[in-house]
Amino acid sequence: MDRKILLIILDGVPWRNFRRLFGNLEGWVDNGSARVWKHQSVLPSTSASCYASIHTGVSPQEHGCTGNGNVFRLAHKDIFSQVRDAGGVTGAVTHSYWSQFFNRHPFDYVRDVEYDEPEGKTINHGRFHSMTGYGKANQMTPCDVDLFATLTNLCLRFGLDYGILHTCTLDSMGHRFFHDCDEMDHACFVMDEMLAPFIPRWRQMGYEVIVTADHGQDDRGHHGGRSPLQQETALYYFGDADGPDPDTVIDQLQIAPTILTRMGAPLAETMLASPFLR
Repeated sequence: MDRKILLIILDGVPWRNFRRLFGNLEGWVDNGSARVWKHQSVLPSTSASCYASIHTGVSPQEHGCTGNGNVFRLAHKDIFSQVRDAGGVTGAVTHSYWSQFFNRHPFDYVRDVEYDEPEGKTINHGRFHSMTGYGKANQMTPCDVDLFATLTNLCLRFGLDYGILHTCTLDSMGHRFFHDCDEMDHACFVMDEMLAPFIPRWRQMGYEVIVTADHGQDDRGHHGGRSPLQQETALYYFGDADGPDPDTVIDQLQIAPTILTRMGAPLAETMLASPFLR
């Protein structure tokens, strides 16, 4: 593979929260270690639909996942399958939806919570959480520093070429508390602080790193529709590629072809959006 990449998805963070509350990420932008662009999700701006589009590079109207209640094994080729075709090793530390979309459906709590399948055609090394029982009274989210550590562990043990991490903490808190409150300010601050020590470590391990969200959230903690607060988030890039002007808006369908192009893996014939990094 030409390069190694980690994609970090912090679920449900609107553009204004990234730019206002993530001091470590913004500090790296200020000193030139990172670049940031606005990133616009597909419609519906619903979590599962966005996950599927981020990895397949096609819209929900094409891949068919219309929301969190409609999760199935996707038919389209994706980042995992294309990296595997190029001989790379893949890993995921994510919500169980990712395992169902790209490996096996339905999710089996015993079989699929953790697997190592070196010969697998999609995700070789998976560590998943289901958030079963999730609701406003109980968020059912793992500790984020444990997730960051687990991804790092997989990178060190298995030499991942491509790895993804996905956490729902901020999305869950946004649904519970909404966004203009002390609880969300503090939650974003803590996420930024937990993530920060891992980024230099991943860079030292030879990875380019992308930090973004699947979608935003509005003032009532809602997403799924078209408003800027629901669709717009930030995308931070740590690496040496040439990128677009700072005021460029990244389309969500550009993420998959961008990652594969950087890694030297073949694009699927259905991935028609232009890469934004060269």
